[in-house]
Parts: sequence; structure tokens; C-alpha cells
Amino acid sequence: MRSLLGDHLLQRLQQDAEGTLHQRLFRCLRSAIVEGVLQPKTRLPASRDLAGEIHVSRNTVLTAYEQLQAEGYVEARTGHGTWVAEKLPEAFLNSQKKKAQPHLQPPRRDYTLSHRGASLMGYAAASPHQWGAFVPGAPDVTEFPHHIFSRIQSRLSREPDINRLIYSNAGGCVELRSALADYLRVARSVQCDVDQIIITEGIHQGIDLVSRALSDIGDHVWIEDPAYWGMRNTLRINGLHLRPMPVDIEGIIPEDNPKQAPKLIFVTPSHQYPLGSHLSLARRKQLLNIARQHGSWIIEDDYDSEFRFSGQPYPSLQGLEPEAPVIYMGTFSKTIYPALRIGYLVVPKPLFSPLRIVAAELYRGGHLLVQKALAEFIREGHYEAHIRRMRLLYGKRRSFLIDLIYRYLGKDFLHEYDEASGLHLVMKLPTYCDDVAIATKALERGVKVRPLSQYYMHSHARAQRGLLMGFACVDEKDMVMAFGVLLQCLREAGVPTLN
Repeated sequence: MRSLLGDHLLQRLQQDAEGTLHQRLFRCLRSAIVEGVLQPKTRLPASRDLAGEIHVSRNTVLTAYEQLQAEGYVEARTGHGTWVAEKLPEAFLNSQKKKAQPHLQPPRRDYTLSHRGASLMGYAAASPHQWGAFVPGAPDVTEFPHHIFSRIQSRLSREPDINRLIYSNAGGCVELRSALADYLRVARSVQCDVDQIIITEGIHQGIDLVSRALSDIGDHVWIEDPAYWGMRNTLRINGLHLRPMPVDIEGIIPEDNPKQAPKLIFVTPSHQYPLGSHLSLARRKQLLNIARQHGSWIIEDDYDSEFRFSGQPYPSLQGLEPEAPVIYMGTFSKTIYPALRIGYLVVPKPLFSPLRIVAAELYRGGHLLVQKALAEFIREGHYEAHIRRMRLLYGKRRSFLIDLIYRYLGKDFLHEYDEASGLHLVMKLPTYCDDVAIATKALERGVKVRPLSQYYMHSHARAQRGLLMGFACVDEKDMVMAFGVLLQCLREAGVPTLN
């Protein structure tokens, strides 16, 4: 069996056709050492083995090895083989310096994105910081019962079903779809069965699938303002015309008689993102009437409804009326961990087959072993138990953060739309504040908050000032230290504090 080095040398030997075979092999091996293909202190294959791999005589390999040793690229150890030298010879380094003249460099080529790609880059807002105080929406991934989930995965992996190792166009693992249907009917009052659920790789893919399959380029789409930037960017890259709709304490404020009917209406009814309000019953019925009247689809993003810390949980918009024109969207990123990359759509039965086929064409189905493990995790009761435990833990952390805000800033700094749910809260700031500058200064000191104004579509025109603060993935001790750093940033920005 050929080694990776053998494959590499066979390719390079075809490109280097000058000189004798042992000279060509020497140059190819030297290049592999210099370019880092062969790292320092790496043992080279035995000459007989390498000769067999690349179909040359052993003497050819021995001659190349001897020249490498003579020039200081390798070291031969009696009884221990040939090893790459720890440091490159000075002669090679000096020759490289001579070659590195500006006029000998190849002309630089400009690489440009398409207009669509450049537009997406211009609006990109994904943060490289996804953990710690106070990353919004990040769950405490250390508290998940990984040992239980791993045990289920290991058992399934020992004798995997062939159908879980190939492409799938079934809309996801049927066991997970069935477990989800049972769970959503009870936990979220969603009206569905197994033949309405399509498994996705998260909210972004769900948005992409729905917008591609149910709308055309140039169609009008209603979104909340402020709203999740990832949703906006996915819709924008798909060529849709975004119409931002304002939000108040009752949720999105729809337009009763729109001049241009929306094809899609994206909402977060249970916990408006990012402000936190709950969509009132009157607004829910108003949205449903508008959707029925204009043939629109409402996309209900129920991203973190499992975590409500007071009062009764709000039922889904999808389950409010029979045959509602609603597509329900959820994810396991908040309840388990984001890297799991499993989300789901609940669609009306007539849409299940076409959307399933579109999803298979666009993305191909996969991760079926993990989906089957998740199904068993849910069926065995571990998922519900984990949510109950995390709800208590997050509730305590949320209360602790609110106490810090009240103690050092005052009650007016907690946003009035707060509904005691989700994995983040919004700390209001005076209108004269630059929340982007404050967030930047905090990040330089290791504290990760997100400026509220950046969630508005038309930037700072009517944007409220504030900071999104996640509390789920930070314990009380670290929270105190991080909040102290944030307070200093606020004081430097002219925000009055109580202590």
C-alpha cells in the first residue's frame, strides 16, 4: 500500500523532468522537506520500501538519501533509519534569500468576489467569539450529559444500518422526526405528525430552504426590526426585497393593507429577537388574517422557547388555528449545543414532499447516525430532563445578572420588553451612547456583548441603544468579574452608575 509521501513524490516526479532519476528524486524530497510536507524529526521510509512505492531501484533512493545527508537535510542514524534534520542547512537559506528579489516574483493576481458575494461580506456579522461572558444565545455546553449521548452513539455505531450511511432524501431520520412530532405536540402545542417534519442543519439552512422554495427573486418579505442578522443576510443573498416592520411590546406591528403583499413573513412570536417581547394574541390573529388574505407564508422561528423562567409557556403560533399558513422552525442549538447542527421545519402536509425533494437537491441528507442517537436520547427522557435542569440553572444566572444591573445601574437599564425567557437579556443605554463603541471597548478587555443598534436594518436611524448580554454560559463568579469590566467601559462612555 502506498504511503502519502509515495503519492506526493509520484506527482512531483512527473513535474520535474530534468536530469537523472536520482537527481529528480533528490529535488522532490528536498522540496518536500523545505515546504513542510516532511516535518523536522520525521523518519523517512526505508529505502527498499520507498523504492517499491514509486517504482524505482533501491540504488536510486539510496543515492538521493546520501545527497540529502551530504547537504544537511537529513540525518542517518545507524540502526534507526534516516530522519529529517531539525534545522535546514544555511546554504539553502542563503540561496533562498538571493532568489527572493522583487523582480523575480510572479505578478500578483487580484481575486474578487461576485457582487452577491461582496454584498454578503459587507453585511457579515458572525462573531468569532462564541463563548464566555456575555455571549448572547450561547448555552452552557459543559452541562450537557455528553456521557449519555456518547453511549447511545457508540452503541449505534458498532453495527450501523446501511441506510444511515448513505445519502438520504427522506427529510431526515424518521425516528427523530417521529420523536420530534410527539415532543412538539405536547411542549409547544404544534399541530403536526411525522410526515410534516424536515430535519435541517440549523436555522440558517431552514431559512435558506424556505426562501428558495417558496419565493422568487425580488419578492417582498416582512421581517421584524430589529431582527437576527443571520436571517436578514440569508434572505438578502437569495435576492429578496426586505421590508423591516417595527416592533413594540406586543411584537411585530404588521401593515393591514400593504401596497405590496409579502410572500414571506418572518417572526419570533414566543421571544422576539433581540428585544424579548411576546407576540400578543391580537397580533397573532392579525398576522394569520393577512397571510390568508394575500397568500403569504408566516415563518415562525421558535429558537429558544424552552427557556421561560416565570409564568406559563406561550403556545406556538402554528398551533393557534387549524391549517394555519405557518411554517414552524426550531433548533437544538440552544437546548443541546450549536455544533450539533440539527434543526427542523414543520410544514403543512402538501409542502412536505416538494420541500423534502428541494432540500435533498440543495444540501443532500446526512448525519443520520447522530439523528438516530438524538431520537433515542429524546425517547428515553434524557432531553426533557436536561431542559428542566438547564431551565433552573439559567434562571438562577439570569436573576444574578439582573441583580447586578439593578445594583450598579438601576432598574431603568433593563429593557421594558423583557419577558423572563431565552438565553439573553437587553441592557438599555441612554440615547446619547454609542453602543458599538462600548461593545468594541469591552471586547478589547475580554467581555463579549453585542450592540443592540446593529440589529436594526437601517442602522442607527431609529435604533435603540443597548447591549445584548448572554447569561447562560457564564457562572456567577465569572459574571461578577466581567460585569465589573463592563461597568468601567460604561463609565468611560459617560454612563452614570450607582456604585
